[in-house]
Amino acid sequence: MSFSLPAFRRKWSCRGYMSAGAAMVTAALGLSLLLAERAEARKYASPLDIFGIAAPQPRATVHSAKVPLPRSRPEEAPKAADEAPPEAEGKPSQGKLSPDKPSPDKPAEAAPPEKQLSACRLALTEEIAIAPSIPDIRGPGACGGEDLVRLEAIVLPDKRKVAVKPAAILRCTMASAIADWVRKDVVPLAASLGSTISDLDNFDSFECRGRNRVVGAMLSEHGKANALDVRAIKLANGQSIGLTDRSMSRDVRERVLHSVCSRFSTVLGPGSDWYHEDHIHLDLAQRRNDYRICQWNVWDPLPQVAPLLPADRPEEAPPREVAAKPEAKDEAEGAAAEKSPAHSDKSVPEKGQPSKPPTNKPPTKKRR
Repeated sequence: MSFSLPAFRRKWSCRGYMSAGAAMVTAALGLSLLLAERAEARKYASPLDIFGIAAPQPRATVHSAKVPLPRSRPEEAPKAADEAPPEAEGKPSQGKLSPDKPSPDKPAEAAPPEKQLSACRLALTEEIAIAPSIPDIRGPGACGGEDLVRLEAIVLPDKRKVAVKPAAILRCTMASAIADWVRKDVVPLAASLGSTISDLDNFDSFECRGRNRVVGAMLSEHGKANALDVRAIKLANGQSIGLTDRSMSRDVRERVLHSVCSRFSTVLGPGSDWYHEDHIHLDLAQRRNDYRICQWNVWDPLPQVAPLLPADRPEEAPPREVAAKPEAKDEAEGAAAEKSPAHSDKSVPEKGQPSKPPTNKPPTKKRR
């Protein structure tokens, strides 16, 4: 039996089958490529898909991490309530670091240096004044100050104390100037009046306000704790020296004027403005070229005018009970008229006329 290709093709013709199979293979390959492209397109969003209508992208696989759990507490371990001893209450535990103690890993921070005392604070000792220091005041704007004290009393050279009523909050330099003024100027003035100083009347010291309490005005020296208002100086014998009192001796007020103007940079009193008619303002404001202001007019005493009340009753006047009875007054006037020769009832009859008999009728008083 001979085998040849043409005879095989004639006997077993498969052209139709071969063409159908090729078509099926081609369709399968095309379908597989299309599915592969769609799967790849799901990983990247289309640039024109602004409304999100494309097929949703598959989420990445989430792998859960396994967290190791702590070991179980052994049975022989003590209870939590017994771990901290009773004396350790209120103290930080050993496992926790207190905020005051630095951690071993973190270096210790340098503690803030203590504020050094100023030269004024060192000089203002208890032998000069009772003036404890107070914390700095930080108010709105430039209100407040540093190196502040509360001036409670001034100690005189003989160890007596002059109370400042009420206690004044001042800068140390201002408090020191007030103490020197009282010790060196006011004490001799009180001695010339035969007494000693006992109190200093503080009208106003620190107050965060504008000048003369005007809204929007420049900050007053009172707002800087650099001013003191004094109204009077009281003596041990009960006398009060009113610095703006016209009834006080002019010489005494002038001595006070010269003493304060030589020590303070600003002195305001009567005549400066109507805000200082009843007290004296003292401060240590610093100005250009050490300029000073001393405005205080020592007015003369007011002239003596006629009193509004009647004068005192003289000693020789009759008692008020007798003077209040009009009958007694008329009787007294009638008795005086009888004794006077001008009003005597005895008249000398003229010649040729009969004499009239005397009458006992009392004289009447004429009305005016």
